[in-house]
Amino acid sequence: MTELSDEKKRDFEAAAFRRLVEHLRERGDVQNIDLMNLAGFCRNCLSNWYREAANAEGVDLSKDQSREIVYGMPYAQWQALNQTEASDATKAEFEAKDH
Repeated sequence: MTELSDEKKRDFEAAAFRRLVEHLRERGDVQNIDLMNLAGFCRNCLSNWYREAANAEGVDLSKDQSREIVYGMPYAQWQALNQTEASDATKAEFEAKDH
């Protein structure tokens, strides 16, 4: 395996993160609850991790600001455009899991 410098590794990780965020923005049809049920994380998790990283570096980033970075728009706007009511079965599956 090619040895990567810390800088290159960070660059590639950042590029992969940007691509993941872009992909999730393009797939507004995929609901957060479905992501949580299948993968154990969702867009909100990504925004929380982003905010935690910023805060760890002394950058005061709010929940709303980090969500807008991940969603590409204010969260309420994304919800209005994309969020649908989850089925009772989907909700039950979510509640049964340890998140």
